[in-house]
Amino acid sequence: MIDLNTWNLSIPEGSPAITIETPRLAQGFKDEYFNAETGTLFFWAPVTGTKTANAIYPRSELRETYSDGTLRNWLYSAADNSLKATLMVNQVPSTGKIVIGQIHTKDSTSPMVKLEYQYKTKTSTGNIVAKVRMRPDDEEGQVVIIATGVKLDSRFSYQIHLNQKGALGITAAGYNWRTTIDPTWKDKPLYFKAGVYVQDNTGYTTEGGKVTFSLLAVDHKI
Repeated sequence: MIDLNTWNLSIPEGSPAITIETPRLAQGFKDEYFNAETGTLFFWAPVTGTKTANAIYPRSELRETYSDGTLRNWLYSAADNSLKATLMVNQVPSTGKIVIGQIHTKDSTSPMVKLEYQYKTKTSTGNIVAKVRMRPDDEEGQVVIIATGVKLDSRFSYQIHLNQKGALGITAAGYNWRTTIDPTWKDKPLYFKAGVYVQDNTGYTTEGGKVTFSLLAVDHKI
């Protein structure tokens, strides 16, 4: 079973979108957007879903917390930080793009790292693409293709790893990429997110992103 005691969940319902707090999530919350009954985590976000404050796209996505539901934010210099996942992408919207993992930044709409699955109709496969802001004041950031040829409904793993010295490693579908982020990130509180954040907001109610995680684990080793 995947441990849900250190996450809350945003679902694309309500205005702004509703957050399911940690205790309720850990006790077995389920609806059309999220289900953990089978031991896997199922996420669904239609393009017509509601958005969180300041967002332009809908999501069904977990956010790091402590077990009492308090939001967990961390400085990368305090520990060896990693987010590991094994998942299948089951559906994408017409843009082909969904975010499946993030290192987000407290009180900001711009994450440090966004890990995207980008489906190409021409090849019927997807690329795993990392968008990385090397500095907090980067507007665009760096775009890196980590892996290619990942089909829908095929299982793959990823890891986002950021150590105490600012070394960032992203592994996906057997490939990996490494860099070192700028030290100006040192005093910025960060947190992990995972699920399906659809990069599309137009279409039918049946269009959206669907993802199934069979493993999801966060670690902060001191």
